[in-house]
Amino acid sequence: MKYYLIAGEASGDLHASALMRALKEEDKDAEFRFFGGDLMAAQGGALVKHYREMAYMGFVQVFLNLNKVFENLALCRKDITRWHPDVLILIDYPSFNLKIAKYVKEMLGIPVFYYISPKIWAWKEYRIKSIKRYVDKMYSILPFEVPFYKNHGYKIDYVGNPTVDEISERPFADETFDAFILGNNLPDKPVIALLAGSRRAEIAENLPKMIEAASSFPDFQMIVAGAPGIEPEYYNQFTEGKNVSVVFNSTFRLLQQASAALVTSGTATLETALFNVPQVVCYHMGGGKFTYRLFKRILHVRFVSLVNLIADEEIVPELLVHLFTVENVRKELGKILYEGEGRRKMLLGYRLVAEKLGKPGAPANAARMMVETLTNYKH
Repeated sequence: MKYYLIAGEASGDLHASALMRALKEEDKDAEFRFFGGDLMAAQGGALVKHYREMAYMGFVQVFLNLNKVFENLALCRKDITRWHPDVLILIDYPSFNLKIAKYVKEMLGIPVFYYISPKIWAWKEYRIKSIKRYVDKMYSILPFEVPFYKNHGYKIDYVGNPTVDEISERPFADETFDAFILGNNLPDKPVIALLAGSRRAEIAENLPKMIEAASSFPDFQMIVAGAPGIEPEYYNQFTEGKNVSVVFNSTFRLLQQASAALVTSGTATLETALFNVPQVVCYHMGGGKFTYRLFKRILHVRFVSLVNLIADEEIVPELLVHLFTVENVRKELGKILYEGEGRRKMLLGYRLVAEKLGKPGAPANAARMMVETLTNYKH
């Protein structure tokens, strides 16, 4: 069968590539054409447009690149029409993907599958109307999305979470602490991991306060997980003259050896939990209490971190906006860094999260369901 996939950012490229690998296992005649990235290209097929030419962040960037956005939409519609696949598979990236879904359903009548739901449970809930109208099947990677969609009268399938797969298949899974510090030329001291974000602005806003708070615990060394695409020199302005190291392409190896972590919100909070590393979630935003109140009013969920969202209770502290102060981080870190009630309670909460996520196999489960559904359509 012919599969057309659209992923508009790096994380989508990663997840889509794993799905493509699984689809090839289920369907030996699988052909691919896609908007995506290098990881998808490595699975074979034709890369029509790289996500680097599509990933515009925020209203201003989108506005300034409106011509390119419209060009990409036109190219995508034309290419799908010409190739006429058996199915369109969308990976997150809703502002683009839902427009394509509408065109494909209304003009071509091709089945539309969605792998990794847009976060409509957090904001822009109105998008449920487009999903119900234009998406035939939704394959979710977050268990709490199932009841959310059910409340909207739309049945979806939870297939597992690909982060579980990525961690279970990681290299260096048996690496010892001694091998890690020796291989990275690090001191022989327990580790506080600092995961400060993936973009320059995020790092500049979050990392200095993280370092200052963690510096209060001199028995530990601080190690920053260097973000892909950020040159080592960029970190020097924050780490110079301090007891801080930076490692690149080693986030899982770092988490495996860490005693605790300071983490910006996102998938990193879930990765940290699955490594059983106690954490404090921190995220800087300008505007103080006003921004915080506005933030809480816009969001339709009680929590921001995936750990707390999956557990549906506060497992990890969330220090956001004006709550993200050096003193608050220091206080929360002190509760989990050493053996005690705070650390024990958080690790128990992590077990609940792991149970809800289930075993590895998300891409394989999604691929199997997709092929079964398409086979039934053909018959």
